[in-house]
Amino acid sequence: MKRISPAQIGAIFFLAFSGINLSLAAETVRLIGSGASFPFPLYSAWFKNYSRTHKNVNIDYQAKGSGAGIQDFINRTVDFAASDAAMKPEEMARVPGGVQVLPMTAGEIVLAYNLPGNPKELKLPREVYPEIFLGKITKWNDPKLQSANPQIKLPDLPIAVVRRADSSGTTFVFTSHLSAISPAFKNGPGAGMTVNWPSSDKFVAAPKNDGVAATVKQTPGAIGYIEYAYAIGAKLNMASLQNKAGQFVPPGPEGGIATLANTQLPEDLIAWIFDPEGEKSYPITTFTWMLFYKQNGDPKKAETLRDVVEYCLTEGQKMSPKLGYIPLPQNVVEANRAAAKNIQ
Repeated sequence: MKRISPAQIGAIFFLAFSGINLSLAAETVRLIGSGASFPFPLYSAWFKNYSRTHKNVNIDYQAKGSGAGIQDFINRTVDFAASDAAMKPEEMARVPGGVQVLPMTAGEIVLAYNLPGNPKELKLPREVYPEIFLGKITKWNDPKLQSANPQIKLPDLPIAVVRRADSSGTTFVFTSHLSAISPAFKNGPGAGMTVNWPSSDKFVAAPKNDGVAATVKQTPGAIGYIEYAYAIGAKLNMASLQNKAGQFVPPGPEGGIATLANTQLPEDLIAWIFDPEGEKSYPITTFTWMLFYKQNGDPKKAETLRDVVEYCLTEGQKMSPKLGYIPLPQNVVEANRAAAKNIQ
């Protein structure tokens, strides 16, 4: 028998292990997503944790805003997208093979404010805060605001309204809520990811949720609409809003959970809650969606995306309250799990 030299043995092992390494490299999956900034703190945590336990998976999600995410998705420059405005039928029709929309989490849009003396318990009646965003109430000591807050001496200070500068699902949900409770708003700016806000030097535009939060924080007299988690992160004061039942409800898990408990999902999994029933319901609570291709063209990516969805529906939901989001009710989890099978 011919003897094998040590050099030959080393070469054999090198080739064997190189083959293994090449195989592992070939199995590495990179997923690219973009869209809503509303759920970004939660999605970022989900994807980082998933990649820690799945070393061969890298997920890159960029919070560009819902409008940009939908456009990326239509252009197929991403593997998935996210939108607080879900996706319109006419937009879905532009995606060959079909779209699977999944409500992956829920949250609250709050009205954060910056007032001298840092008052904590501002109340905003439902007939009052639409007028602020219509530019009709322009001073903090307006009689309508003062009468709702006798415990606070509101200042003679102009109200600086901070709104989104980009195409935004947060704007869509907020303006849809205002349109649902205020005929004047419905007939004025109306609802949309971008709307024509009043022409006033007291309306300030800022990009994404973190931009609105930062602008409110640095502008005395400011009020702006942002996702709850961003307000918590920026340590901003948030108003209690009067709901349909006439109750003033502060932002937080209890009001959001109460709202979702009264919500049933339709077959397409797109449910809007623009003016919820219930005494404990927080009035601006919403699902936010991930968008997936039903036909990916890459079996490995499709399999990985289904596994990511399952992780988000199980371990991911446990992280929601700590980060300022609302865990999905079990019926929504099960509906998502069944629909995720369409990602192929």
